[in-house]
Amino acid sequence: MSKALQTELRLAQRMSRLGTETAFEVLARARSLEAQGRDIVHLEIGEPDFDTPANIVDAAVDALHQGFTHYGPSAGMPELRQLIANDVATSRNCTVSPEEVVVVPGGKPIIFFTLLALVQEGDEVIYPNPGFPIYESMINFLGAKAVPIQLREENEFRLDTKELAGLINERTRLIILNSPQNPTGGMMTGEDVAEVARLLEGRDIMVLSDEIYSRLIFEGEHHSLFSYDELRDRVILLDGFSKTYAMTGWRMGYGVMRPDLAAQIARLMTNSNSCTASFTQKAGVEAISGPQASVTAMCEEFRRRRDYFAGRINTIPGFHCLVPKGAFYMFPSIKETGWQSKPLADALLEQAGVAALSGTSFGAYGEGYLRFSIANSLENIRKALDRVEEWAHKNLKR
Repeated sequence: MSKALQTELRLAQRMSRLGTETAFEVLARARSLEAQGRDIVHLEIGEPDFDTPANIVDAAVDALHQGFTHYGPSAGMPELRQLIANDVATSRNCTVSPEEVVVVPGGKPIIFFTLLALVQEGDEVIYPNPGFPIYESMINFLGAKAVPIQLREENEFRLDTKELAGLINERTRLIILNSPQNPTGGMMTGEDVAEVARLLEGRDIMVLSDEIYSRLIFEGEHHSLFSYDELRDRVILLDGFSKTYAMTGWRMGYGVMRPDLAAQIARLMTNSNSCTASFTQKAGVEAISGPQASVTAMCEEFRRRRDYFAGRINTIPGFHCLVPKGAFYMFPSIKETGWQSKPLADALLEQAGVAALSGTSFGAYGEGYLRFSIANSLENIRKALDRVEEWAHKNLKR
């Protein structure tokens, strides 16, 4: 050990409560195998495999040449905030002002900032499980109590509003919703959202509604708690550009919330990131105001891949998969294989060259499932399923 590293690293105790996003760990393992000459099909990472549309890229390049390389307002550029307000008002059938919008580098800061601003140690936060792992990680990090609500296959991975009612108590400070949902692709119905609204009547409970996949829907309609005027002072809408416009690396997300909370979230931006990059915000202006044909085309391609994947995986011994209604993930049950999720995901990577995620990467209730991202070409999805089928016939008892 070098002299510079002889002193023991003393981390704050809260760091022991911090989780991770397993997709990036599996990606690193898959890359390591590729470096050894292995051919790996990547179905682990939740990122559209499409390039950002050319008109958006051109807008960013133009912005750089025009000098949009300096600090901007912590809450975001007024032009972009106004466009987001208009877009949300149209899509959620409500009235929104730019003072309610905060632009941040990605969707995760809205999760983190909302929890930082609203939740204290000992408060309870209800969150979906299986669900996006950063929810549970951030709740634990802040010393609050993470209260999972199980999403069940027999309920099409929808939120069970009766179970939600039983989890709410006087210590509940925040409820996190996600629809369409990662990792299951489940969606809340209009009736589900209406029942959640009824449960919140007369209760001082805030809601973080993660709607990052709201434009990637294959069946049915998107329903948002943000559309309920009587709840607008208690709902924080999370959305962004990463999934809709294939802009994951641009780091562009936003939250929409009551103006006094938006001002506090902007203060957290000032203290952490200063502001979201100016030229990427100009790209965001073009994304919202420009042609939307790329969004429609991408969604249709994901639908085609979904249909193929579901048709194939349900013929493989030990695997069974519901057809998701939104997002770009497949969440098949592997309970009939007799394997647990993590060992099976490891075996598929090491032995079959297919990178997928254990359902337990998304919480304890993900046991018995794997998550496959269909953000890859149909050719590669076909290759992956050929390999899974071959592995299953060799390794599973029939």
